[in-house]
Parts: sequence; C-alpha cells; structure tokens
Amino acid sequence: MIGFGIIALVAGVLAFYHPFAASLTVVSFAALSFIVLGILKALYAARLRHDDSFIVSLILAALFIFLGFGLWSNPIAGLLSLTALAAVLFIAIGIFKAAFAMRIRPASGWGWVMVSGLVSLLLGGMIIVNFPASAATILGLLLGIELLSTGVAFVMAGLTLRRL
Repeated sequence: MIGFGIIALVAGVLAFYHPFAASLTVVSFAALSFIVLGILKALYAARLRHDDSFIVSLILAALFIFLGFGLWSNPIAGLLSLTALAAVLFIAIGIFKAAFAMRIRPASGWGWVMVSGLVSLLLGGMIIVNFPASAATILGLLLGIELLSTGVAFVMAGLTLRRL
C-alpha cells in the first residue's frame, strides 16, 4: 500500500512538472476507455440479437468506439472537448451543491457544502474564462491533484496499518 502511494505521489509531482503531457495522458486514457467500453457494449449487444434493444446497443457500441478513436486520432481536439466538458461538469456540480446546501440549511455543516459548491463554480468559471488556453494544462493539473491526494491517502493508510 505504501509502495502504491509513493508511485502515485511521484506520478502526481510529474503531472505538475509536465501538465501538458499529463493532459494528453488523460485524453489517451479517455480514448482507450471509450474504445474498451464500446467493445464491451458490442459484446453485450451480441447477446441481445433477438431483443428489441439490440440495435440501440449496437449503435451505442459503435458511437463509443468512434468517440474513442476520435479522441485517439486527434488528441488536441480531444483535449479541448474534455476540458470544456470538465468546465460544464464543475459548474453543474457547483450549482447542485449550492442548491443542496440551501436545502439542508440550517443543519450542521451546510456551510461547508456551500463552500464546496462555490469552489466548484469557481473552478468551472476559471476554466471557461481561460479557455482554450486552459485546455493545455488543466486536465493534467487535475490529474496531478488526484494522484497526490491518492498517494498521501495510501501512504498514510499503509503507515497506519503497519502500526496495527
């Protein structure tokens, strides 16, 4: 567990030093994920040959595979698309968090939920304001943050388990 944490920490630091390369890695991983998802969906569709949902499943499989190869063949366009999607998701998540905070107010902790929502809105807004320049680095920086937090969590959990 500690070893995995150290690997994640090193990868996180590398993502901060080379955010463009890390962003392209995110696009490549997304492309590969869509291709694999499309293949799995096609295999599932093959099991539904005599079902009404066969055609829909087959079309979805083809779309996933097409999307994956589209991202793979043009990573810069994929970078722009995924960054725009990330901005929209941050804003949507921020709106939902803020609305949820207002709904649970005055319960204990509602303010933290509101702050989290405002941070999400701020991140989405920052991506949009700096778009398309933000596309070159933001996904890599987000990957770096994720890897660093995962690395710290795994190292700390490993150290805790070692003491037990």
